[in-house]
Amino acid sequence: MLLDKDIPAWIDLWAPEGTMDFPFAPPGWPKHLAGKEAIAAYLDGYDKHIDLREIPDLRIHQTTDPETIVAEMRGVGRLVETGNPYDMTYIAVVTVRNGQFTGYRDYWNPLGVLEPGADFTGSSR
Repeated sequence: MLLDKDIPAWIDLWAPEGTMDFPFAPPGWPKHLAGKEAIAAYLDGYDKHIDLREIPDLRIHQTTDPETIVAEMRGVGRLVETGNPYDMTYIAVVTVRNGQFTGYRDYWNPLGVLEPGADFTGSSR
């Protein structure tokens, strides 16, 4: 869905009370989002800032909790405003209940937005 730039379809996967956490977020970026509406607002315009073209490395790990998985991934594309490359690594701990996301801890690499040329001006931080 994210590769297809279909953010509304991705938001539809969320439970109303779902949360997103960003433990490694640098100063000025959100560390916690509570509720589907807050998550939708955070991702509004995502495709106007990041042209995600591929997820070349994706590994899904099962856990002892049947409602939780761990995903290791890498997103590759371009920053729309500058044309600079986008190459971000993530580890996500995802909780699902009744077919909907209820929790998403996103351990993305903050160094990717602190590097020279990484212009996220206007992004939802």
